[in-house]
Amino acid sequence: MNKKRAQDNADRQARLAAIQSKQRASDRKRTTLILGGIGAVVVAIIVAVTIVIVGQVQENQRIEALASQPIEGLEEFEDLTFNHTDAPVEYEQSPPVGGDHNATWTNCGIYPFEIPNENTVHSLEHGAVWITYQPDLPQAEIDTLTDLVGSSGYVLLSPYADQDSPVMMSAWGLQLGVDSADDDRLAVFLERYIQGEQTREPGAACSGALTPTA
Repeated sequence: MNKKRAQDNADRQARLAAIQSKQRASDRKRTTLILGGIGAVVVAIIVAVTIVIVGQVQENQRIEALASQPIEGLEEFEDLTFNHTDAPVEYEQSPPVGGDHNATWTNCGIYPFEIPNENTVHSLEHGAVWITYQPDLPQAEIDTLTDLVGSSGYVLLSPYADQDSPVMMSAWGLQLGVDSADDDRLAVFLERYIQGEQTREPGAACSGALTPTA
């Protein structure tokens, strides 16, 4: 009887050990699958981020290369005056690209309304680029221009009713008109002329002065 009981206990222990071994194997398999799935997701994220970074680097390199070449349609204006005045100024260009201007510059930034010429010309003197668009430009294109401004501290964006092209880029003595916010030349203009060689007062601020209101 004792032998039978001992054998039964041994059989139960063997079955329990087999069940536990099978459970451990199942747990290891489940853990392997989970870790493998997590690993695949991590790899996919790394690949996606890498593709985005590489794509952005390549795009930046492309823009830099284009910025070293002449920009088609760019107009240049010379012999611009630069006196300070409190009086209204009649400018030859629309929007203006230089000339006499107010002693207080317009703070760089995005404005959903027209901003004063005389103050903004002073911003151009500090190396800012002024992006303007016709007021009836579709919102999707305005959004594209807003994205183009990004975090730059030397860009102004505003509507401008009295201009010939749907979108215009202005820097001191320089201007480019285009038909669409998707035009590659816009990014090239920014690359070349934000604080570019045309800047009359390098290092001067584009903040801490006038923030226009509607």
